Amino acid sequence: MTRSTKPHEIVERALELSTADGCVVIADEESTANLRWAGNALTTNGVTRGRTLTVIATVDGKEGTASGVVSRSAVTAEDLEPLVRAAEAAARGAGPAEDAQPLVTGVPSSPDFTDGPAETSSAVFADFAPALGEAFARAREGGRELYGFANHELVSTYVGTSTGLRLRHDQPNGTLELNAKSPDRQRSAWAGRSTRDFKDVDPGALDAELARRLGWAERRIELPAGRYETLLPPTAVADLLIYQMWSASARDATEGRTVFSKPGGGTRLGERLSPLPLTLRSDPNEPGLEAAPFVIAHSSGDDASVFDNGLPVPPVEWVRGGELAHLTTTRHTAALTGLPPAPGFGNLVLDAGGEKSLDEMVAATGRGLLLTCLWYIREVDPATLLLTGLTRDGVYLVENGEVVGEVNNFRFNESPVDLLSRATEAGRTEKTLPREWSDWFTRAAMPALRIPDFNMSSVSKGV
Repeated sequence: MTRSTKPHEIVERALELSTADGCVVIADEESTANLRWAGNALTTNGVTRGRTLTVIATVDGKEGTASGVVSRSAVTAEDLEPLVRAAEAAARGAGPAEDAQPLVTGVPSSPDFTDGPAETSSAVFADFAPALGEAFARAREGGRELYGFANHELVSTYVGTSTGLRLRHDQPNGTLELNAKSPDRQRSAWAGRSTRDFKDVDPGALDAELARRLGWAERRIELPAGRYETLLPPTAVADLLIYQMWSASARDATEGRTVFSKPGGGTRLGERLSPLPLTLRSDPNEPGLEAAPFVIAHSSGDDASVFDNGLPVPPVEWVRGGELAHLTTTRHTAALTGLPPAPGFGNLVLDAGGEKSLDEMVAATGRGLLLTCLWYIREVDPATLLLTGLTRDGVYLVENGEVVGEVNNFRFNESPVDLLSRATEAGRTEKTLPREWSDWFTRAAMPALRIPDFNMSSVSKGV
């Protein structure tokens, strides 16, 4: 099975080889292109290609339906039948699957299912690379050093099932992360962007923003731990709300294990989470943040089921006008909880109706902190969704509407659900790169949020 073999042909052949009661085959064709730089100079660049095949076999038994899942990369013609047989053996050796459901039917085939995979190449950086070179020159003249990377990947996913589904989705995904440092490495600033094609990112504009932040950091102010009015930029809001959504399982909430569980039983659906008219939503057709319009599940877990492969993914408002409106469900957990199916999300948007830019929110601040980003976010208490983490690459003190200097970094302890209840202002929603989760989740649009009493629990010595 060479790479010249079209992915849809591999899917069809695997389905032909299957002797199980049901079969799902997922072929992922991935290509990536990347640039890396350090000290105002490119260091490496490269292009990669890869193929992964996942076979999901289902076997019916007296006690229920079992499933077996096997994934392998670089599958050859000789590997294909052993792979199918391995999935069938795994299913026959497993007990009944708790999430078993009939495989999905009735979804129209993708018109491009038989086309070859989409691929990226170094050409995606045709306009970006020269602009990056110009940013290097300006940085050298300004006495700062730029570090970072740009990565673009394109994954074509083909899903075929024994129930007749033939679906295909192409997912472009680009990330840009740029760090500016002073020559003594004592001052650091970060900016990141998510992009589908690198046509909407301007390294020169990012460098100018980083130069401004390094200028703010020329004055250093030490502050103790405590609660401060804090402006969370969109990237920080995204990181916190992504974690909130990862914890929004309807089943876990119904069983009393999460922040969305109602004391005494049930869930908090319908409760008001924020005094602001916030709407947290996902939509596979969101312009600029497009994601798979059907479920692609390589394994089963709290928020995904291999039996749901191919199930259409609708737009969902998770929080509507400040009220909790939906929790994530598979078909199985929807039946358990009595809630409608709401598959996992491929993008996340927070609409708040705000019009102010982050700079305008700074100008309206008497005294407070302006963050750059968060990192090393970890869960402390699932019952309240209390998270801890660190600030990074610049925390700035704002006085009378102006940034007056950089302060030390902090460890924070906060729950995103609690933050929504205390937020007093939301800015303009804009596309952003969640820094902490950018390896897993990049398609987000968020506003900045003003929190009057953000809990900086201790001082951190990080840069």
